[in-house]
Amino acid sequence: MNHPPAALASPSADFSSGVSLASASTTAPAIWWVVCLCAQWCRVCGEYRPLFDALAQALPQTRFVWVDVEDEDELAGDLDVETFPTLLIADGSRARFLGPLLPQTTVLARLLASLQADTPSTQAAPPLAQAVFERVRAAHTI
Repeated sequence: MNHPPAALASPSADFSSGVSLASASTTAPAIWWVVCLCAQWCRVCGEYRPLFDALAQALPQTRFVWVDVEDEDELAGDLDVETFPTLLIADGSRARFLGPLLPQTTVLARLLASLQADTPSTQAAPPLAQAVFERVRAAHTI
């Protein structure tokens, strides 16, 4: 995915921008996961990494993981990532989104808030996404 650097939010971006990322309700799993599937050689991924890390610091209730699909190819398994960055978002137990996303923190924050507000039965990612999430969770759980 070749986006000009202008497509990236600035590292000092205000992540609030009207997006509410309220804590999960008592019926939802407590820890959401945001997994960025990228590659070291990808220029856009390199520019996105500090923004992704800054959002991770702004949302400590969410687990953010950076996966280089070439260095950690066993985590991607059969998933062929063709567009970078590709994001995998899970509610702690179920993958809810898998796909390319504009490398802007506000876009990711809005998507995360939307998924958190939605009921799990209406937003489920394909089985391949679930398999990738389970491998990432096993590899990155403390």
